[in-house]
Amino acid sequence: MELELRHLKTVRAIADAGSLTRAATALGLAQPALSAQLKRIERALGGALFVRGRHGVRATALGELVLERSRIVLPAVTELQQEAARFARAPRTAERLRLGGTHGPLLGALVDRLAGVAPEARMTTCTSWSERALAEQLAEGRLDFALAGTCGSAAPPGAEGLVWREVAVDPVFVMMPVGHPLAHRPEVDLTELSGEEWACVPGDGCFGDCFSASCARAGFTPRRMYETDTVSLVHLVQVGRAVGLCRATFPTTPGIVTRPLTGTPLAWRHLLGWHAVTQRQDTAATVLAQARMAHAGVAASSDSYTEWMAAHRVP
Repeated sequence: MELELRHLKTVRAIADAGSLTRAATALGLAQPALSAQLKRIERALGGALFVRGRHGVRATALGELVLERSRIVLPAVTELQQEAARFARAPRTAERLRLGGTHGPLLGALVDRLAGVAPEARMTTCTSWSERALAEQLAEGRLDFALAGTCGSAAPPGAEGLVWREVAVDPVFVMMPVGHPLAHRPEVDLTELSGEEWACVPGDGCFGDCFSASCARAGFTPRRMYETDTVSLVHLVQVGRAVGLCRATFPTTPGIVTRPLTGTPLAWRHLLGWHAVTQRQDTAATVLAQARMAHAGVAASSDSYTEWMAAHRVP
């Protein structure tokens, strides 16, 4: 008899249950049938795997070896099955692209560019405040590509098998109403905003902690932070209730100016992610190139960002 995966699962079930009676119940077998199966497995492996005692069974030295190997083999086979399922669900042609992203202008710009270079592709999009949720959808095969981001040099959302590539790095700007006393400045020092209330969009990364740390270095603690959707954030800034934090690519909006912070205390790194198994390298390279060009186009549409890039000699 050749050893099969189901035999390893049986051995693990016996070890986990601690007795043949409990293992038989868990496996839905009669105990004599399980005992006979165990004897066949032991003959195939060349020795006894368990010693029976008054309080159940315990593994022999050979049994411990088999159990140790099964802890490696069984999860590896499960992972292989999951990878194969993801691969089977993934589109094998350019006819479908499922794109995800956090809220911002970059996702729309990427869709526009891909529609231009692959007009036959059928694209769908979804947005989320959570970079981790996007990573999970990539890992589960429910998205093909995702635009996410990290604060500064923080690690990208973690999930096994995912590839993340940098699209661009933007400084974080501050949003103010056009009538704000500092709105005419080419850039604003964070210390000059110590008395303000703040607003930003939510997320599950470290941005909030990094902002608090930047304020602490500037010698103050933020009075209040409103975490809200983009429309509400814009309203709070327009009416003077708060100043907002935004990526430098934030589009021109009536009643609002965006200004860089002196010394660039905060930065946002745009990332494109995909699953290494389910995506062809040429498709990933094309989407990444288009994402970088989409970012360049969005950046060029922001007067305050282009002025900042010129001042800092950013190409």
